[in-house]
Amino acid sequence: MAKEDFYELLGVAKNVSEEELKKAYRKKAVQYHPDKNPGNKQAEEMFKKISHAYEVLKDPEKRAAYDRYGHAAFEGPGAGAGPRGGPGAGGGFHDPFDIFREVFGQQGGGGGGGIFDEMFGGGGGMGRDGSRDGSDLRYDLEITLEEAAKGVEKEISFRKLATCERCEGSGAEPGSKRVTCPTCRGAGQVRRSGGIIVFTQTCPTCGGSGQKIEKPCTVCRGEGRVAKTTKLNVRIPPGVDTGSRLRSAGNGEAGQAGGAAGDLYIVLSVKEHELFERQGDDLFCEIPIKFTLATLGGTIEVPTLFGKASLKIPTATQSGTTFRLRDKGMPSLRGGRQGDQLVRVQVEVPQSLTSEQRKILEDFARVSGDASEPTSRSFFEKAKKFF
Repeated sequence: MAKEDFYELLGVAKNVSEEELKKAYRKKAVQYHPDKNPGNKQAEEMFKKISHAYEVLKDPEKRAAYDRYGHAAFEGPGAGAGPRGGPGAGGGFHDPFDIFREVFGQQGGGGGGGIFDEMFGGGGGMGRDGSRDGSDLRYDLEITLEEAAKGVEKEISFRKLATCERCEGSGAEPGSKRVTCPTCRGAGQVRRSGGIIVFTQTCPTCGGSGQKIEKPCTVCRGEGRVAKTTKLNVRIPPGVDTGSRLRSAGNGEAGQAGGAAGDLYIVLSVKEHELFERQGDDLFCEIPIKFTLATLGGTIEVPTLFGKASLKIPTATQSGTTFRLRDKGMPSLRGGRQGDQLVRVQVEVPQSLTSEQRKILEDFARVSGDASEPTSRSFFEKAKKFF
């Protein structure tokens, strides 16, 4: 069966630039990524094909060989596949996620945070025994302010590469085993001659491990890992805030060939609250009070995240006055004293009055001298110097 053209797979012309090639692969990789298409074998197979095509075309020497000889340039023993082998490269397993990490890991600068960082994190390098540590994972979790104040336990569900149950992570079909790589004879590297220059490169058959799977597992195809949905209970401590990060050791992606599992990082964001605004460990809120209460004073109940609390309003309280409720704010994540709740009162002016209420207020204004002209004139006399 004829093999598909690498350029057509990526949807680009043969004279495509390196940058445009990378952009085309990013678009295709996101479209067919297994995490975006759970259980879709066709999408998974397409993802592997476009990843292999990009692996070849991104390398100037491999691209030149492909342009000249086509697929024949990578067929047969010792043909020029990538460092982890590839389809038609004489054995081994090509990991398309390596290419995905390389392309998407470059976004967002040296600090990470690209598309791939959010889905899979960066995996560890290959050990001398062929083992590879699993990638760290990131999970974004939104919680309420009440949950952040009191702590909560959440069940999360996410997709990851887990150890294949059939082969127990070995990548070999039960009854089969790993044997010494026939190409490099266990060295993990091969010597190439380029005229008078002899150089050493990673063995294309075993990817540098020095071993080759005798018969790949029929479930994971020699990868030793399969994508699966995992559920996990996460305990969130009191006092967390947006940007807080929790680490769950060993709950990232499974390693390969005995490599350690990665970690899972849960990154939290706290929803905005309709009443409270957070300021560090303190909480801030505004409440309306009657103008009679502000004038005469009294005690009211105000809401907190931990129930109701009594607040004493002194006589002649002005609108905008802020009161402090000790230890009614957020718990400190690092221990120590709990934050406070700051309550700013806004004096409400009645929008409608009965005739009796109006008469009483008019009498009060007259007795207080509020309606007298000298008071108004006195204010404007003072204000003249500002104009």
